[in-house]
Amino acid sequence: MAAGPVGAGDSYGGFRARLVGELQAKGIRDLAVLRAVSQVPRHLFVPPSVRHRAYEDSALPIGGGQTISQPWVQARYLEVLQLTGREKVLEIGTGSGYQTALLALVADTVFSVERIQSLASEARTALEGAGVRNVTVLVGDGTLGWRPFAPYDAILVAAASPSVPAPLIEQLAPGGRLVIPIGDRDSQVLQLLQREGDRIVTTSLGDVRFVPLLGELGFRPSTS
Repeated sequence: MAAGPVGAGDSYGGFRARLVGELQAKGIRDLAVLRAVSQVPRHLFVPPSVRHRAYEDSALPIGGGQTISQPWVQARYLEVLQLTGREKVLEIGTGSGYQTALLALVADTVFSVERIQSLASEARTALEGAGVRNVTVLVGDGTLGWRPFAPYDAILVAAASPSVPAPLIEQLAPGGRLVIPIGDRDSQVLQLLQREGDRIVTTSLGDVRFVPLLGELGFRPSTS
């Protein structure tokens, strides 16, 4: 596993430990994921105005109409991907960079695409502050993936799409796993797609609600 962030030695360690306990109580069992949550300093990835709520198991606003997802949802995402620490992962929707940092601890290399320049810049700063070194952030259209570094062992989409963008399926490695919320702007179903030979096997994992994935092959920006 590549080097990642270290949260030890700050004043938030107890809050992270409590959050880990909450996630375990809610069914998260993957020890690598729980260890990542215990180490990543989530308070570095939220605005100062909500920093006092950084270790609540709840979504928080991060600006630009975006949110940092509920920790349980992010932990569930990672658990579904079944990462071993050796994978090359594509993340669509860097956002605050918190889930990116979690990925950095449970995968080998992370490539993350963010549409909003300001969020990408802030995420890079937070990732650097957290000591993350095995992540590259690109500003671009996430619905197109990131072809130069494909194929990916896992792809995580942190926003809802009306359908699975074809480039993401094309960029999934043999045996790879892709997790994405599919539906309309108001409600979606979390889906897991697995490449098995020439087939893509899809499993529905339950109802979720995410911000829309904007781009050429996702939702169009609202005109209102």
